[in-house]
Amino acid sequence: MDLESFVLEVSRLREEAENAFRDVRDAASLEEARVTFAGAKSGKLKSIQKLLGGVSPSDRPEAGRAFNEVKQAITALLEDAHDRLAEATASPAAAPLDVTLPGRPVRLGRLHPITRTIREVQGIMARLGFECVDGPEVEDQWHNFEALAIPPEHPARDPLDNFYLNVAQGQDPLLLRSQTSTVQIRVMEARKPPLRIVSLGRVYRPDTADATHYPMFHQVEGLLVEKGTTMAHLKSVLRLFASSFLGGDVHVRFRPSFFPFTEPSVEVDMEWGGRWVEMGGAGMVDPAVLAAVGYDPDQVSGFAFGLGVERIAARRYGVADIRDFYRNDVRFLEQFG
Repeated sequence: MDLESFVLEVSRLREEAENAFRDVRDAASLEEARVTFAGAKSGKLKSIQKLLGGVSPSDRPEAGRAFNEVKQAITALLEDAHDRLAEATASPAAAPLDVTLPGRPVRLGRLHPITRTIREVQGIMARLGFECVDGPEVEDQWHNFEALAIPPEHPARDPLDNFYLNVAQGQDPLLLRSQTSTVQIRVMEARKPPLRIVSLGRVYRPDTADATHYPMFHQVEGLLVEKGTTMAHLKSVLRLFASSFLGGDVHVRFRPSFFPFTEPSVEVDMEWGGRWVEMGGAGMVDPAVLAAVGYDPDQVSGFAFGLGVERIAARRYGVADIRDFYRNDVRFLEQFG
């Protein structure tokens, strides 16, 4: 094939490609045009390239330049058609924001009544000079029992009364803490008196769920260790706490009881509206507990108290069944706006 005939074929191919890619309207027609002109096996560009072999060697450089030009032109036509389709099918630009339009009401959530109670208790105790502290919920037996003067034979350590966790390599099993008194031990181990701390958090006991019991609940536990501390200080702190939380004139009474880590020990009752309600336990810190953490019982004394957060929250909000706190019923929770 002579050079003039080859150049003529190249010109016809370019004109045909321009018409084909100009008429592309969708992805299917674009793909059809691509295969027709730029297909790797049977495309027209491939056929023109094969004709180069029939051009005389002296004219082949000129024919090669003509082929490269049409190849570049078809590539550009393909890209232009692709961009044109992409622009046409793109989603329309978002309408400008009209700040004068009325807004939509936003549904706001509320703090859970247990969370609200914990924060209120923290605030009250802080005003009484108590520092809020926290500790792990998975505990060892030293902090949960032994340092609190609870011996191995004590029924409080029974597997049926605790959530024990298996530990590898033959170590003593850990457990989910059954009381927040563990935090008091950890703080006393790390600090010297005087101490005024309060810990609030989850504790776990395998109780059957009913109106007044739940296998997971929250405790607020206070500890004061100073020289000359007496039961009178304990009663005053509890009375100030109760009147601050519930308002009005609140009466507090102690009934003799027993706890391994306090001596003497008392049950704490509080009275509102002519009715006494049991709120928790308290007492003077047992000298054995003070000695276990390195304190000198002859130099310092202290008191400790523990109250159930669900119990005081139920009293505050008029809830008869503490299971309602955990049913996640929005109708119930919306009452505490």
